[in-house]
Amino acid sequence: MPLTIAPPTTAAAIASPNAVVVWDINAQTAIWDIAQQAPPQVAGRGFAMVSGAVYDAVNTIAGTPYKPYLVAPRANGHESTDAAVGTAAYRVLDAIFPAQRERLRKQYTTWLAGIPEGPAKRGGIRVGAQAAKAMITTRHNDGAFDPRLWTVGTKPGMYRPTPPGFENTGAWVGFLKPFAIPDATMFRTPGPPAVTSDKYTLDFDEVKRVGSATSTVRTADQTDAALWWHDRRSVSWGMKRDLALTQRLSVLETARFYALADFTGTDGAIACANDKEFWHFWRPVTAIRSADTDGNPATTAEPGWTPLVTTPPNPDYPSGHTCRTAAQMTAYAHFFGRDKVAFSAFSVDSGTRRHFGSFSQATAEVVGARIWAGIHFRSADVDGTTLGAAVGKHITKHYFQPRR
Repeated sequence: MPLTIAPPTTAAAIASPNAVVVWDINAQTAIWDIAQQAPPQVAGRGFAMVSGAVYDAVNTIAGTPYKPYLVAPRANGHESTDAAVGTAAYRVLDAIFPAQRERLRKQYTTWLAGIPEGPAKRGGIRVGAQAAKAMITTRHNDGAFDPRLWTVGTKPGMYRPTPPGFENTGAWVGFLKPFAIPDATMFRTPGPPAVTSDKYTLDFDEVKRVGSATSTVRTADQTDAALWWHDRRSVSWGMKRDLALTQRLSVLETARFYALADFTGTDGAIACANDKEFWHFWRPVTAIRSADTDGNPATTAEPGWTPLVTTPPNPDYPSGHTCRTAAQMTAYAHFFGRDKVAFSAFSVDSGTRRHFGSFSQATAEVVGARIWAGIHFRSADVDGTTLGAAVGKHITKHYFQPRR
């Protein structure tokens, strides 16, 4: 896998005349840079709300060539798309983050100042406001931020909080109202292998060997991939922006693409978290340190074993990152009509840019990356891609389709 050390593309994206790209970056500032919502499970809700409202606004002004998500406000096609995009995104972000109200208002005012006064501007503001209102209303009391905890157990294979923080947070994601799939439980996986099975032993030995912070068999490229995919800013945000810019998508195409990306990623995370809670399987760090209690004579405990990266505060199976990535890459292949599309993204954490020649290549790499990071068993990664692909296929079949 070729990689390069290069600066991120944020500056180029901001300079883009594509309003959807600009306001997606503004959303990231509010959601991650300031609010520090954990990506991508928690942050996904905000991105999906913004992109869904923006899509409905842009789609309406374009004459509603695609099926609306929630609404198709009255429009004659002469409304300012830039005003609509900015208004839809701003109103949603303002509703989610009241503590950022003053900053967001200044950002929005500056954006509107660059749009000529007149009926087109007023019309765009009206359309964007109506699209945002519909989104805010439908997401009211959707289950976000409920204080639900992950199920914890003491028997072999049962999840328990992991070092160094031993946190138990975010279980509400699995019970959040989905954006596009009918039910978070509809893609249930077969479950992790029994801790006394040969399959589990193979998974155990693999992650113990290549996922350790002090591994001597993990290659430099594997280490880079592990760090790159684990970037807490979420490299998925960079990937979708790179595709929008390099594929020269129009504002309408970008709005549809972003909505598809954020809906599949977020619903993939919701279905995955629900499945995690259902199986509540332990993480590698717990399993390896406690192997002398698992009843499997083929596994050997290593009390001081530590993964390359910090283990996220949720159960192992299935892997959230592979669920979300597979969901998005499945949707991307559908959107572009082919698997082989080149794209890349920069990670601040790894300091490198990774390049992919196809969507399936990215999905395959994230499977290995989570093992190399020491935070997932292979079964969790592989079954996560199956769940994610099913989510991606369902959403692309039922949403954002041409009206004719």
